Amino acid sequence: MVRPGLDSPKGFINREESWLKFNWRVLEEAGDPRNPLLERLKFLAISASNLDEFFEVRVGGLLQQLEDGYNATTPDGLTMVEERELISRETHEFVEEQYSCWNEQLRPELTERGIRVLGIDQLDDDVRAYVDDYCERELDPLLTPVTVDPAHPFPRVINKALCVALLLRRRRRSSLTYTGVVTVPRALPRLVRLPSQGTIDFIFLADLVTHHAARMYQGYDIVSSSAFRVTRNSNLYLQEEESRNLLESVRAELHNRRKGDAVRMEIESNADPEIIERLRTVFELDRWQVFPVNGPVNLSRLFNVYDQAARPELKFRTFAPRELRLTAKSRDLFEELRRHDILLHHPYDSYDSVVSFIQAATDDERVLSIKQTLYRTSEHSLIVPSLISAASRKEVTAVVELKARFDEDSNIRWARDLEDAGVQVFHGLVGLKTHCKLSLLVRRDPDGVTRRYAHLGTGNYNTSTARIYTDLSLLTADPEITSAVHDVFSFLTAYAEHPNYGPLLVAPLDLAEKCMALIEREAYHARAGRPARIIAKMNSLLDKNIVQSLYRASQAGVEIDLLVRGICSLRPGIRGVSDHIRVRSIVGRFLEHSRIYYFENGDEPEVYLGSADWMPRNLHERVEVLFPLKNPFLRDRVVHEILAAYLADNVKARFLQKDGRYLRAWQSPRGRSRKPPTGRAAFNAQEFLIALAEGKESPDAIPAPAPRRTSRVLMGKG
Repeated sequence: MVRPGLDSPKGFINREESWLKFNWRVLEEAGDPRNPLLERLKFLAISASNLDEFFEVRVGGLLQQLEDGYNATTPDGLTMVEERELISRETHEFVEEQYSCWNEQLRPELTERGIRVLGIDQLDDDVRAYVDDYCERELDPLLTPVTVDPAHPFPRVINKALCVALLLRRRRRSSLTYTGVVTVPRALPRLVRLPSQGTIDFIFLADLVTHHAARMYQGYDIVSSSAFRVTRNSNLYLQEEESRNLLESVRAELHNRRKGDAVRMEIESNADPEIIERLRTVFELDRWQVFPVNGPVNLSRLFNVYDQAARPELKFRTFAPRELRLTAKSRDLFEELRRHDILLHHPYDSYDSVVSFIQAATDDERVLSIKQTLYRTSEHSLIVPSLISAASRKEVTAVVELKARFDEDSNIRWARDLEDAGVQVFHGLVGLKTHCKLSLLVRRDPDGVTRRYAHLGTGNYNTSTARIYTDLSLLTADPEITSAVHDVFSFLTAYAEHPNYGPLLVAPLDLAEKCMALIEREAYHARAGRPARIIAKMNSLLDKNIVQSLYRASQAGVEIDLLVRGICSLRPGIRGVSDHIRVRSIVGRFLEHSRIYYFENGDEPEVYLGSADWMPRNLHERVEVLFPLKNPFLRDRVVHEILAAYLADNVKARFLQKDGRYLRAWQSPRGRSRKPPTGRAAFNAQEFLIALAEGKESPDAIPAPAPRRTSRVLMGKG
């Protein structure tokens, strides 16, 4: 057998296909009876929300390029036209499976457990009377019915707005039919809670709009009606070099985004063909872009059921994250950091410690200045108000990324609030997103020495997502690291390039080059007979140069384990190319968001954490930072506790096959039936880490991986 070259399309998996496979894994969680019922419903809603973004961004961008005349070939050998055909085929199959999951599994099981989503025809007289009153009192004042005719053009339908289309016939002119359109108001909940005894009942707001249509269209007969929803291209097309004010440019483009070209229409499968064709023509969609759905349009509305159903027994059990405790010798966090670095693993370790670090800087008179990056932060942020409060008493600088996709509105508001308070606000560098997660304090300590203290993280400064994303935080007073963080801020605010940012790796300056050098160093060790191993955990792996570096390392004999939650273009298991590489994806209760890069380095291991995936955009189009764990105890914690747990997972881990399929640990590539592990044989990394945080487990309880797939370090022997 001739092994493919490192440039061969056979060595790469299509990006869009890989992302769709990831969303299949999310949908599998919705169908997994081992998950609590309402959590399964939430996974279904997440899969729908994910698909929205895929169409808004990836499909929107692809169609825009095809419209502009591009038809380039992807690394896996597909033309863009072929990629569009792949997306059409895969997404239609996926949507069918989503609604099969809802209709055949989740809705019946919810009904059995006393949580019902009802239709108008299922309501008794008392509830129907409540619905009629609700429509008159709450709904009708917000509705604007439109009949399309020469005097009333088709209304502008904004991105992802749920609407009801109607086929109307005037009673006085029965030969003509008209199109009616009503937008379902966003100010009301998408699922309306109904009065009930002993059950939790809901009805979709769109069903109420349809029910109320006869009241709005008096003088017409309603021939048919159907809910529909249009997804639009939501890419921002900014010309930053020609813009004097980036904030105003982003604000203007956000307005344009709401009017972007339609890329998909969802509509009820029982819709009248004439309605479908009229809408398809209005939105200028090809037939493949129309998705008839056997159920409620927009399954992400089911988040409302999860949020409103107070049934804790049908959800994951709650747990209290570990709180940071200072040693008896330390009077405050700053004294503790002068003694040693602190590593936090969220959500198992409370994110309050990070918030406290920034709030302490606000309240502490010894802190002279604060520098902060903000990429995505929560609507009710505790960090931004702290920066605003501090601005009147100390130097405060914030680098706010305005182009954080889908968070632009909130970031513009925060940027203006910060500027009004006197914070020096910067919006990063032209052509580069600011994605690194850095906070830097300058403090004159009681001993008279002025020191820097820093927080470096893998996740956003967002207290909401910190409860459901796994991320890592380093709090440190290390002079080398904090000095390098200072230099990164100088790069962000003044474009001042330093010759060396060590010990940090900084994109787009040297991160890609140094990552490939670290991979090559492992290959050198392997060829020399020294211990060589790479473990890399990230959201996505797409960069062609990195993939080829990993292939060369595998050829040299380096054992490589990749924990890639989402997109992975690397194809493992190719004889002579990637047969030393294994790829796992863990999809579970928490979104795996931390980035960890482990290099065995001939028995002198190095561990880097940071904000960057191995994707072209992270390596070349963003300001990113990877930072080393210099403290050997913290490094051991990452290796023996975190990475070891993920590599031992046989419940949520799925393994990428060389044909692009993902199989669970117990599933046979040849289709032979095996039983999933149960009892003590089943090891769920996330559940184990919860138990570890609660003091109910020890790292010693992590099952050791097979020796041929691990090093002495991960076996706990090194």
